[in-house]
Amino acid sequence: MLLVTGGAGFIGSNVVAALNEAGRSDVVVCDLLGTDGKWRNLAKRQLVDIVPPAELLAWLKDRKLDAVIHLGAISETTATDGDLVIEANFRLSMRLLDWCTANAVPFVYASSAATYGDGAAGFDDDASLPALKKLRPMNLYGWSKQLFDLAVAERVARGDKLPPQWAGLKFFNVFGPNEYHKGSMMSVLARRFDDVRAGRTVQLFKSHREGIADGDQRRDFIYVDDVVRVIMWLWATPSVSGLFNVGTGKARSFKDLIVAAYAALGSEPNIEYIDMPEAIRGSYQYFTQSKVDRLHRAGYNGGFTTLEDAVKAYVGDYLDRLDRFR
Repeated sequence: MLLVTGGAGFIGSNVVAALNEAGRSDVVVCDLLGTDGKWRNLAKRQLVDIVPPAELLAWLKDRKLDAVIHLGAISETTATDGDLVIEANFRLSMRLLDWCTANAVPFVYASSAATYGDGAAGFDDDASLPALKKLRPMNLYGWSKQLFDLAVAERVARGDKLPPQWAGLKFFNVFGPNEYHKGSMMSVLARRFDDVRAGRTVQLFKSHREGIADGDQRRDFIYVDDVVRVIMWLWATPSVSGLFNVGTGKARSFKDLIVAAYAALGSEPNIEYIDMPEAIRGSYQYFTQSKVDRLHRAGYNGGFTTLEDAVKAYVGDYLDRLDRFR
């Protein structure tokens, strides 16, 4: 069997879909479905079991697994309950790492580009302890991911036993189908698409930094299909371990993203720029861009979808349909 934690979530459900499409029906999801319709992310899938996170360690006892793909986490960058986030994002990850080590099971886990903070220390996925210790995450979520990266790096540096394969993935700005349960954490495209389709004005933030135009704040936007392709490649390539950025390597603006959505519908852009709230101006990131050299050197050659092609696929295959789910 294969275990996907967070398998009912955004990236996780897309991984489960890819595993099913690859002929694997022996997939176990660890997640909470809740009452917000997250079950729809899995409605087209075949599963062996759905295990609540609180029962996972007991469920794992005496199990044999082909791999653990650990994507489950409290992923809200605005989360404030430190105890809850550390329990879910750090301590459970440590227990899974220990279980995979003891049982010789490959372990692929989600880190995050949030570990880079404001980007002052760069976006290099150097997994050494000295490099990781220079990073200063700006929120609780990023710090919880940083703590786990440091714990893994410490074991590597000491030469401690680890799973036969381990890989941490620093996801950048992922967008695509099945993100609809995420509320304010959805991509700007998903949040604003109904406005785009209806011809209503789409509001983006003005720039409050000299030399950067309104709407030209940039992110490394990556389509979820590309993220899944990396994970599936790692699953099929057990000789590769390490910490890797997962982004396109090309920063694009929020304006580019929304203009691409209008283009996908064949309509003219209608964008208004509004003041950024005072509360976030001091901590707002104006630029993120991954370095993906290590992933390429490890042998990955799957390529990345251009922003325009990704938006066109997302709009045409999902957002502009009655059934938006993969």
